[in-house]
This record gives sequence, C-alpha cells and structure tokens, in this order.
Amino acid sequence: MAVTSEATTLWFGDLESGKGTTSLDTSDAAEFPVTWAARSQGVAGKTNPEELIGAAHSACYSMAFSGILAKNGTPPESLQVTAAVTFQPGEGITGSHLLVSAKVAGISEEDFERLAEDAKQNCPVSQALTGVPITLEASLA
Repeated sequence: MAVTSEATTLWFGDLESGKGTTSLDTSDAAEFPVTWAARSQGVAGKTNPEELIGAAHSACYSMAFSGILAKNGTPPESLQVTAAVTFQPGEGITGSHLLVSAKVAGISEEDFERLAEDAKQNCPVSQALTGVPITLEASLA
C-alpha cells in the first residue's frame, strides 16, 4: 500500500521580504515559519527547505541503516544521524552530508562501513537526492 504524505506552505509577499509557514499536514505534528533570510543567511527560529530535507534524510537513513544492520544479525542499540544539507544562493542545494554515530555490538569496522554505505545508497531519500553529492562519515560509538 502506498502512503502519500502532505505538507503545505502558505507564503505572503515577495521573495526577499516575504514570509510564510510550512505545515506538516498529514501528521499535524508541527507548523514552521519560513523566510528567504532563513534560507539564504541562516536565521534562528525559522526553518528552510534544506533543514526539512535534512530531517527527512536523517530519519530515512536511520530507518534504512537499522534495517540493514538487523538483517546482518547485528541490530543497532542506537543510531544518531545528522544530515547537513547545504544551500548556495544562485546555485541551489549542493550536497547532503550524513554524520552517523552508532552503537552496534558484534560488528567489525569493515562490515559497519560497508553496511553504512549500503544504507546511504539505498535509503529512499538518498535516491531522491541523486542530483547532489551525498557524503558519509560513520563511526562506531
């Protein structure tokens, strides 16, 4: 069964002085203020599309990696995944960097690195981001 998730942004004004809100409609979990300044300069208290993509990428990667580790017979005790998505005004999204710290018993460093790379290549959000470089820095805690 396919699941479709929805979010809505309501925007007022032009690009530079305008502002808006992005709502997570399907879950009704949150509404976030958005502005061009938050996107192009980084402004506290407001989000931007890249932060939301980062949230999606870190959550998706965590799910993919935990599933791959479990299939390997080495389910994780915990995973901490940060996705840093970079935006360059005039250029667009230039990459996503995954920073992973994992507690996994009974796994070799070599297997851990191989499986971490597998999750990077195969998580659905990574696949959706194939137009930008995705880098990975993974370590056992």
